Amino acid sequence: MIKLYKKYQEIINYLIAGGLTVLVTVLSYAFFTKILHIYYIVSNILAWIVAVIFAYVVNRRFVFQSKSSKRARVKEIRNFFIFRLLSLLIDTILMYLLVDIFRINDLISKMIVQIVVIVLNYIFSKFFIFKEKE
Repeated sequence: MIKLYKKYQEIINYLIAGGLTVLVTVLSYAFFTKILHIYYIVSNILAWIVAVIFAYVVNRRFVFQSKSSKRARVKEIRNFFIFRLLSLLIDTILMYLLVDIFRINDLISKMIVQIVVIVLNYIFSKFFIFKEKE
């Protein structure tokens, strides 16, 4: 079992971190829309801000175990936020399509969209943000 974990450690850790990030995203989104009654697109952006801060720390330390220098960390943070902005754009477009065009409940839509976002963010993180130096 430990051998299997070691072999797939990064993916397993990403799924755990990603699951926690989805939880943070959905709970933040629900808080902004259902408790504070903020428009769903604005709530989506606010939830994204909360989730990205959480995700950066968890991904850097737990998933990709980045040990970059301070100088490299600035580039890492910049790339993290740039690629997360790209996934926010995709997230927001999909939310609009599901909620306004297909009339699917916004919380259900948010959970569906998070599946797409988690896959995209893994690809971005693995190949563009926390890539190992050659």
